Amino acid sequence: MPQESAMSSTTTPSSSSSSSSKPDVSHIRGNAPTEIKERLSNIKAYFRSFAPTKFQDLPNTFGKSISNRFAVTEISILSKVDEESKLEGKVVVEIEVDEEMINGAGNIHGGCSAFLVDVCSSLSISALSLATVGKEQPSVSQAINMIYHSPATLGDKLRIVNTSMTLGNRTQSCRTEIWNSTHHRLVASGTHVKMMPSPPLSEQTYNPRSLYITFSYLRPGFEDLVCS
Repeated sequence: MPQESAMSSTTTPSSSSSSSSKPDVSHIRGNAPTEIKERLSNIKAYFRSFAPTKFQDLPNTFGKSISNRFAVTEISILSKVDEESKLEGKVVVEIEVDEEMINGAGNIHGGCSAFLVDVCSSLSISALSLATVGKEQPSVSQAINMIYHSPATLGDKLRIVNTSMTLGNRTQSCRTEIWNSTHHRLVASGTHVKMMPSPPLSEQTYNPRSLYITFSYLRPGFEDLVCS
């Protein structure tokens, strides 16, 4: 189990509100602090907090009706099996396969499985980040690698197990296994690599000297062209 010092460094996320509006997390398993469970179990509020204001209340954004049905059942901060001095975040999410998740053959669509990995795996990174540094580090997807193992059909219950792998200043990674709780088999697995987003163009500064450093070898005299 993780050392107490790592857990005690957790601070309440800025998105948490008064106790009267906090979700009931008594049913959520795992050793994560209550503040982290409250933050990550409220899936709708969690994803809304990262969206630009003008997009927060759009009713039909991609996958919103699916993510709104997520039920978080476990949040833990654990020592890695192969390196006990390192910690990992684990978040388990459950959902039932419905019509908007299946393909024409009646099985969960591969794209939907990739969506589940994309969205749910990020929760494990947030859990670890909150537990170790006391804040979240918003990031964007760089790569997702999927493996499909068996089908899941309409009405099957899925258990999505998400575990953080690395938590760096520039890149982060995590892995996900989607289990069919109805038939006790692995449906899909995936690894997710994330990176820090670039600043908006409005915040970037044009620097002719940087262009020279990059392209001067392509054209003699480039420095005179861009820096005059």
